[in-house]
Amino acid sequence: QVQLLESGGGLVQAGGSLRLSCASSGRIFIMNAMGWYRQAPGKQRELVARITTGGATVYADSVKGRFTISRDNAKNTVYLQMNSLKPEDTAVYYCNADLVNSASRNREVWGQGTLVTVSS
Repeated sequence: QVQLLESGGGLVQAGGSLRLSCASSGRIFIMNAMGWYRQAPGKQRELVARITTGGATVYADSVKGRFTISRDNAKNTVYLQMNSLKPEDTAVYYCNADLVNSASRNREVWGQGTLVTVSS
């Protein structure tokens, strides 16, 4: 069974930076798009950034110019560099991946989430 494990969350002051990492485990045949989503208290989960195997990226308007998504295809790992953090970035950040597992089945997998808290 494929699992995603996020790390790198924590408490940071406004204007600071954090780097999130998401490592995968299990037998993966093909790792397709990977991404980061977030859910703030009382709000719906929303897309933060997404990246394809070829490196094409999509960002939410609210994070453009501040966040950068990247991936290591050899390690099936995705990163999110977050700069100039704002209190409104406070949320649980979830890693997401579209993949083909060892049984050749398409799967969408979510991590357990990592909390990012930005103080003003």
